Amino acid sequence: MKVSDRVFRLTAQVALLLTLLALSAFLLLRTYLGDEEQVWNDGAVTEVVERGPVTIDKVTWQVESMQPYARLADEQRKEIPVDGLTAGAVVVLVKVKLTPLDGLRMGGGGFTCEASLRDDRGNVWKSVEVFRLPLTTYCSNDDKPLKRNQANEVAKVFVVPASAVEHLNGIQVETRQDFRRVLITF
Repeated sequence: MKVSDRVFRLTAQVALLLTLLALSAFLLLRTYLGDEEQVWNDGAVTEVVERGPVTIDKVTWQVESMQPYARLADEQRKEIPVDGLTAGAVVVLVKVKLTPLDGLRMGGGGFTCEASLRDDRGNVWKSVEVFRLPLTTYCSNDDKPLKRNQANEVAKVFVVPASAVEHLNGIQVETRQDFRRVLITF
């Protein structure tokens, strides 16, 4: 066998190997890179917006402030009970301006305006409902109904470990309809 035949055969083998590696990588990643639903189900954030405003499902969100507290108190300085508040945990109060837009169904119990608190390590906390706050903590409140096409101040309350406070970066709001998960940073 001549040297040129060996070089040609080796080159062909290397080319075939590289082609097979590239094809297998493409087939493996195609499922995850091209599938918006799979990316959404994995918990990935699809957009990052600083403070807002951002519109999801006919509701415009804008973060006003984020403040951690050891305990919450009402206007008479009485402690407000918060579910899940244990030793080593902190209450995080996020004030948000919500604007329900035209086309949003507001009657019959209102609409949901769920948001989660997220840190830079990928941890996510669901909000808890708190009563006796001067602000409403949910959007279907009959005592303090939200007004359409006007900015309404809503409080989102979260219970997180004290060690997580320095790592908090924003609230996330999402819709499965468009597979959007938006992180609104503080």
